[in-house]
Amino acid sequence: MSLLKRYLVAAGVAVAAVGAVVLPATAAEPTAEPTALPTAAISIGDSFISGEGGGSYSAVTDLNGVSQGFPGWSAANNNAYFCHRSPNASLYRATLPGIQDRFNLACSGGQPHDIASPSASREKGRTVAAQLDQLRGVAQTHDIDLVLVGLGSNNSSFTFGDAVSVCANRFIADAWTGWWEFWAGDPPQEPCTLGDLATEAEFAAATTETTNALRALLTTLDEVDADGQHRVVFQDYTNPLPTDFAQRYHEEDGRADDRDKFRDLGAERYAAGCPAHRGTLAAGHLFSQALGRIVQSSHATLSAEFPADDLVYLNVQSAFDGARLCEQDGSPGNALATPIRLMDGPSGTFVTDLGGKDKLDIQRIAGTCVDYFQTCQESWHPNANGYGVLGQCLGGAAVTGSRQVTCVRQGDGSLSVG
Repeated sequence: MSLLKRYLVAAGVAVAAVGAVVLPATAAEPTAEPTALPTAAISIGDSFISGEGGGSYSAVTDLNGVSQGFPGWSAANNNAYFCHRSPNASLYRATLPGIQDRFNLACSGGQPHDIASPSASREKGRTVAAQLDQLRGVAQTHDIDLVLVGLGSNNSSFTFGDAVSVCANRFIADAWTGWWEFWAGDPPQEPCTLGDLATEAEFAAATTETTNALRALLTTLDEVDADGQHRVVFQDYTNPLPTDFAQRYHEEDGRADDRDKFRDLGAERYAAGCPAHRGTLAAGHLFSQALGRIVQSSHATLSAEFPADDLVYLNVQSAFDGARLCEQDGSPGNALATPIRLMDGPSGTFVTDLGGKDKLDIQRIAGTCVDYFQTCQESWHPNANGYGVLGQCLGGAAVTGSRQVTCVRQGDGSLSVG
């Protein structure tokens, strides 16, 4: 039974109980009631749902049924543990009355492919079972009442991680090298445009992939859910960066980011968690909005195809307003997103300050992220506090009577969901 219906039923029972007449007991034989399964909320999808950036990651059972704890920083990135399922993920931070158990089935880096097929069967996938197979396992022991799903930021055309890497690397290369110098294959040194991140054709293909995967999810839920009643919340994405940086991050030592070799500014923005050109910020928000349209389009299409299903679109694009990286002085400590952080080799120690580093140091440090992606994959995701905010958004979406809701952070830090 969905959470909203569960609330309404409970309210009806309470009203009926007031002034009820107690009738004498009869001698009729009691009838055995079927044992109700415990209720469950589950999460499906990618890093913004698994809890990437939230820390304290749980062990994950791999394709062979082996529980994988932290395997070390130099382990292969396809290890199931690097799904990074956090107990701080929004599924666990949300107030969900009536829900007895919660299961995080999402995986950082998850793609539409991974819903119905094992992630390991694609390039750069992880050794975990298809998320629908994991869902079927939960349905054997629980009545699934709520499903949180986040999908669309990674697909066969582009990934969120690639977008982060492209824009951050351009800024770092621009800050530490001159246009005449060769470094790391002579990377571009100008701000990112939307076309650098994804094209309209790629967004269209991603929408089709995402919709097909979510169609399979809804079909499976209708087949396996104990009572056939469940709410599915389609959550989109929030941008870790603002539309512009706070004034203190605009320039350093008299140099802005519209020229080459601005190392002091590069080091300052890295320390604050936002190594990106100011000129990249607009493209980043266009990218986030396009991801939102993927989710919204999938919701609209599937709402028409599954009119009896309880489907809600949750827009969280403004959930971090005023608390993004470098939006205020004091970043990253006052932000709801994780800073970009790199390691100098798979050491387990993050480099928090690039001051005094030369271009060869930077090349070596950046190379660690390429060779051992797990050392940097938390970058530019919600942090534990950010997932607390997204949990409040989910709590509102779980009981709303609307089919589309928007979660907005107000100037005083409060949230509105409606």
